[in-house]
Amino acid sequence: MSTTTRAAVVESGGAPFTLTDVELDEPGPGETLVRMVAAGLCHTDLGAASGGLPFPLPGVLGHEGAGVVEAVGPSVTGIAPGDHVVLSFTSCGGCHNCRDGHPAYCAAWLPLNLIGGRRADGTSTISRDGAPLGGHFFGQSSFAERALVDERSLVKVDPDVQLESIAPLGCGVQTGVGAVWNVLKPKAGSSLVVLGAGAVGLSAVMAAALTPATTVIAVDKVAERLALARSLGATHTVNADEGDIAEAILALTGGQGADGVVESTASVAVLRKGADVLAPRGTLVVVGAPPFGTEVALDVNALLPGKKVVGLTLGDSETRTSIPALVQLVRDGRLPLHRLITHYPFADIEQAVRDMSAGKTIKPVLTF
Repeated sequence: MSTTTRAAVVESGGAPFTLTDVELDEPGPGETLVRMVAAGLCHTDLGAASGGLPFPLPGVLGHEGAGVVEAVGPSVTGIAPGDHVVLSFTSCGGCHNCRDGHPAYCAAWLPLNLIGGRRADGTSTISRDGAPLGGHFFGQSSFAERALVDERSLVKVDPDVQLESIAPLGCGVQTGVGAVWNVLKPKAGSSLVVLGAGAVGLSAVMAAALTPATTVIAVDKVAERLALARSLGATHTVNADEGDIAEAILALTGGQGADGVVESTASVAVLRKGADVLAPRGTLVVVGAPPFGTEVALDVNALLPGKKVVGLTLGDSETRTSIPALVQLVRDGRLPLHRLITHYPFADIEQAVRDMSAGKTIKPVLTF
């Protein structure tokens, strides 16, 4: 039996989010029905809504959901009605990278999460007046009061933690944290630079503050975000509007350059600056995603002293291990995620989009 629910539908590229009734399929094998409590708004949602990604529209987006399980389909194990869950990306579970503990690099990641809009078998999870809509976004399409969610997108979490406080863990936060913990892995005395103090960049700053790195430099153009970065653990800040950031970073690292750099702005000019300030054997982690096909020029000879440029998806996280750990850190006050969040009623999704686009809020979280 299908479920009727209210969802934020984007009719075409550049159109607003419009609340309307849609129908969800009955949970099939490996699927669950989740009552949404909160959902974070991410730049990837805005990119798809703008038509910048080949996601089928009209459709339902949303990929930082948190809610309560209402029903489970056949073959679902370990999850039961009443469980509190954070929703993240989905994966096939059977390819080499999934079996090797790296589901963010699943062989079917793009169609299953970002651009397919359908289940792996090509069927639709969401319809309206009998016509299929784009759905299955990150295995969830959580901009709705209820969502049909892949079991592999679900992570069971501590029911004592408010879901409104942890919804962003499913994408932006674990991406920034994973860049530091899973890729850079700072050693004692390391220097680390975070380019961009948005939700992902500030998550990287918070993660760096929980490592032995002794120099953590945040770079942004917005003074208020730089002040927030310092309060979250940055030891130094650089305002990109007040001079050459490469010169400033080199000065702060004694001319040696940074052992690790997290690039979260999606600007190729900033990415190049990040490569230029790497110390020998340093690593630049590319997190920000510009439009498909974007290229950047690098000085090849400058890379020869063991420098690395690494791309990253979703923090290279194994979600059922990483997300419960992050929930515990939030609960214990060691990951002060609440300082990034502004809550909006679901009906105000368009206001949340405007505020995020204008830089007025770092991480909007919709509440249901």
